Amino acid sequence: MSDAQLEILASRAGLAVDWIDANGRPQKVAPAVLRAVLTGLGHPASSAQEIDASLLQLQQVQHTRFLPPLITADVGTGVDLARYFAPETPCEIHLEDGSRLNLKLDAEAILPGLIPVGYQHVSIDSQSFTLAVAPERCFSVGDAVDSPIPRNWGLSVQLYALRRKGDGGFGDTQALEDLARVAGERGADALAISPLHAMFSSDTQRYSPYSPSSRLFLNSLYAAPGAILGERALRTAIDATGLADELKHLEALPLIDWPVAAQAKYRVLEALYEGFVQGEHPLHEDFSSYRHAGGEALENHCRFEAIQETRVARGEDPDWRHWPEHWRDPRSAELAGFAEENAGRIGYFAFCQWLITRCLERAQATAKSAGMGIGLIADLAVGADGGGSQAWSRQDELLASLTVGAPPDILNRSGQGWGISAFSPEGLVRNGFRAFIEMLRANFAHAGGLRIDHVMGLQRLWVIPNDSPPSDGAYLYYPVDDLLRLLTLESHRHQAIVLGEDLGTVPDGLQEKLIARSILGMRILLFEQDNSHFKPILDWPDNALATTSTHDLPTLNGWWHGRDIDWNARLGRTDAQGEIEWRHHREREREGLRRALSQDPQNFREESHEADQVLDASVRFLGHTRAPLVLLPLEDALGIDEQANLPGTTDTHPNWSRRLPGYSEALLNDPDAARRLELLACARLQAAERDR
Repeated sequence: MSDAQLEILASRAGLAVDWIDANGRPQKVAPAVLRAVLTGLGHPASSAQEIDASLLQLQQVQHTRFLPPLITADVGTGVDLARYFAPETPCEIHLEDGSRLNLKLDAEAILPGLIPVGYQHVSIDSQSFTLAVAPERCFSVGDAVDSPIPRNWGLSVQLYALRRKGDGGFGDTQALEDLARVAGERGADALAISPLHAMFSSDTQRYSPYSPSSRLFLNSLYAAPGAILGERALRTAIDATGLADELKHLEALPLIDWPVAAQAKYRVLEALYEGFVQGEHPLHEDFSSYRHAGGEALENHCRFEAIQETRVARGEDPDWRHWPEHWRDPRSAELAGFAEENAGRIGYFAFCQWLITRCLERAQATAKSAGMGIGLIADLAVGADGGGSQAWSRQDELLASLTVGAPPDILNRSGQGWGISAFSPEGLVRNGFRAFIEMLRANFAHAGGLRIDHVMGLQRLWVIPNDSPPSDGAYLYYPVDDLLRLLTLESHRHQAIVLGEDLGTVPDGLQEKLIARSILGMRILLFEQDNSHFKPILDWPDNALATTSTHDLPTLNGWWHGRDIDWNARLGRTDAQGEIEWRHHREREREGLRRALSQDPQNFREESHEADQVLDASVRFLGHTRAPLVLLPLEDALGIDEQANLPGTTDTHPNWSRRLPGYSEALLNDPDAARRLELLACARLQAAERDR
């Protein structure tokens, strides 16, 4: 078998055969790995015959005059259509506003750049396609707050960590409303939250917000039903289930008991649904219109939930990849029959989606009415579980046979496997980027901004065959310019900012593309150093948000006290010598940070604990940077020392289970938090005056 032919096939399928690792060393993907990844992409390559057949199939697609259903363009720029049409061919453009444009391709078969921003329908020579015309850049922080040089601030929070009286054991949208109201009153312009993607209602053991079933729908556990249906209906449902005492017990726990708390919440939701469908509720019409607007996508998600529930009840494998063949096709007649027989259960799952959607709408409305220029910033996970609802309903556009991760590097010598699947680049093009566009719309719908986790995934992702180690993967490249245009267009249409989490190895050229589109990168205080020499305030860029830490890193107080090192040592993730070296290095970093913070004479003047002074000084430091937006994690405002998630662990560290001290409405009255928010607000005002 020829490795040369195999590598040609890999390259044409969008895989990088040769790549550079985090240490700058050239690497080459082994032939066996290429064959496995190619098979996962739908291009069998286990023999010379299969390679030849797969190459022929790709060549036929790439060299035919196949007109894709959607083409992207930048506003004011011509579109080269020479591959599909002859020069001087007349064309008719049906614009979104109902008007028409009659144009003609020029002598080089280029469609003139006279078409306005939007999704426009183009007809040429009895063929048609959608032309997605993007504005030059995304809606920006400056647009949101009406300032040419924005110097604004907000908070970030893990939604589940919030507390309110009667929450049943974890944070919900009512607690989020409470926090948004008080944060807005103190001058915050944004509130960034952890992902709210739909999980698996039949498996409450799975609760990592970054490993969802679908990024098209929401996690109904976060709904606050009393806010929509009324507190009386909620009390009646709780009384009917007999769960009042258990819910109080769950609320009092120091850590979230996800399996038990989720089961209890679902029982309450079921009782609410029973009461809702049996009575003459005034919101019946709103629920019906929501279901109608949700269309096929909503129906498919609800059917998926019902099938999984049925299979779990029978003791059968819930993963759709192991379902009977007639259920694997969302459009099969057998599935339609199942839906008819289980209409009530499917209605319940639609009811849950309706509730959480209306709750999230309320939270964003509350944030805006409290004075926030941006409001909620939603979080978009890198991918969705290959066995989940999104992968089932969009099988041609998601790669359910491959998982996403990261290659081995200094921090993770064996690499990382994230257990989620990614989009198929070929499938996206083939289907007019439908799955990508609907995902963006779903996540922009009830927010003033969107944070894209691992934004490098718009250009390339490390994909690994299911059941293979992370080292046995390869980089898969995406049509980045198309994806960025669509992202820019949807940002513009939803009037929402875009943040790109660009931590780690960023491929060449991507940062420049993001900056050109006004997509803010992320700069984290703990990382803005070169061997303990921290970057001075004025060297921080004006094209990235600034923050102290993230959910995958130690809190600032935890970092200062080495809590992350303590955890790693306790779990045997570093040996004794490694721990000693790590602690020595941390001491040098602490000295470096203190040195950088001491440049401001306002810092370290109070008589208080050193860690408190460092936190105060760090908050002031970030406030003085040129970042358009500073996001302060609520944990750092409060001085908490434990982090939300310790990457690489599952059940040995309480990931996604920590709760904040005190109710949301009173959290910012904590003396430390109140002082730090005041420091941040003052520093932002001073930075705005300096840079004006």
